[in-house]
Amino acid sequence: MTSAEHVDVLIIGAGLSGIGAAAHLAKDLPGTSYAVLERREVSGGTWDLFRYPGVRSDSDMHTLGYRFRPWRGDTALADGASILDYLRDTAREYGVDRHVRHGHRVVSADWDSTTARWTVVAEVAGEQRAMTADFLWACSGYYDYDAGHTPHFEGQERFRGQVVHPQHWPGDLDHTGKQVVVIGSGATAVTLVPALASSGAAHVTMLQRSPTYVLSVPAKDKVKGRLTRLVGEERSYVATRWKNIALQSALYRASRRRPDLVRGLVRRTNVAQLPPGYAVDTHFRPTYDPWDQRMCLVPDGDLFRAITDGRADVVTGRIATFTETGLELESGERVEADVVVTATGLNLQVFGGAELSVDGERVEPSSTMAYRAMMLSGVPNFAFTIGYTNASWTLKADLVAEYVVRLLQRLRATGTRSVVPVRDPDVEEVPLMDFDAGYVQRVVHTLPRQGTRAPWTLKQSYLHDARTIRRAPLDDGVLRWS
Repeated sequence: MTSAEHVDVLIIGAGLSGIGAAAHLAKDLPGTSYAVLERREVSGGTWDLFRYPGVRSDSDMHTLGYRFRPWRGDTALADGASILDYLRDTAREYGVDRHVRHGHRVVSADWDSTTARWTVVAEVAGEQRAMTADFLWACSGYYDYDAGHTPHFEGQERFRGQVVHPQHWPGDLDHTGKQVVVIGSGATAVTLVPALASSGAAHVTMLQRSPTYVLSVPAKDKVKGRLTRLVGEERSYVATRWKNIALQSALYRASRRRPDLVRGLVRRTNVAQLPPGYAVDTHFRPTYDPWDQRMCLVPDGDLFRAITDGRADVVTGRIATFTETGLELESGERVEADVVVTATGLNLQVFGGAELSVDGERVEPSSTMAYRAMMLSGVPNFAFTIGYTNASWTLKADLVAEYVVRLLQRLRATGTRSVVPVRDPDVEEVPLMDFDAGYVQRVVHTLPRQGTRAPWTLKQSYLHDARTIRRAPLDDGVLRWS
């Protein structure tokens, strides 16, 4: 192992969170030495990894964009290439790109209390390299980049067509003139179906085990366009951002307090955009309440248009087996296919799969409690960025970055070497994420816990967090400075 380089702050991941974190350091803590370790050979994270047709945001760009750097234009749900350009332009503007070390897969990080430093080991071209840092910041998201979730399907080996997962879309896949079946009903599926249907597929079927809430939203934000002409790009961005935050928050609160009302609203919008007599309650009426799982947004109702035009359809039922030419459902219905896309979800992976330890003792995430959903009890000089499940990821990422900057400023100003949240034994623990999505439920037992009272609770509310996190005192009796 080569000798260790030292930096003030070491960031894991050069995607949406990592670029944002580094930009905050560059603009708010000039003179801070930092590096960004990225396991892939390019930056951009999710927005470079996902290459499937039609890939786009499932949150509006005026809240998915950084608070400090406006998303220009009035496009609400942007395509993946545009988002990637935005991220890389941000990295260049703030000099972050010069600090990214590509091809560095972090495998372990150990905190040494005697030196008040992290030693981080990364695999680089088959070798291990170490770096040390005063502060470690995990910005690697929460899913496994190596493989998506693909359940076993009976008889799949006898299918004569091609089976692909959206997370690793083959660049040479030609779906022109072919019958395509997309298994799934989440954000990826509702994006893929209209994109494939409008780009040459003979027909596309969305095959779902159960329905998801799907809501049509305008592809362009007309208010943003008008405001830009009146007050300019930056002011219109701020106003549009707050407008959309308010609308998102209102919809979420209404979903929790009056689920029947929201369910009826979504159903009416679906009925209005689908052919007369369409079986809306079979294919678009979930058994769960709105926002028990993430709601899918479709720009200008493109999914509904594809169904209405006859280019796509939805089949609801459980798969019994693959056949040589498609799939057979438990009902006996057969769905023919040349290509099957398993849009069946993601695998969660905390901290990019890196193993954390403190003074040589391994940290089991499930044995820790999350402080303000961004630090771990008993783990010094460490933060992680996890976004909201009911709103844009970047809203929380910006708040985490602002808070970490405050921590680092305090450490620097006082000459303090470390800060760690100390768990209160009287605070009861509950699962970190109260979210019914399969990718969460499969691994929720392995995640850090949250507490039953502040500052150990995770609030899925930007409006709440914007008040409490920004104003939170750093001497709150929970953070121990030493």
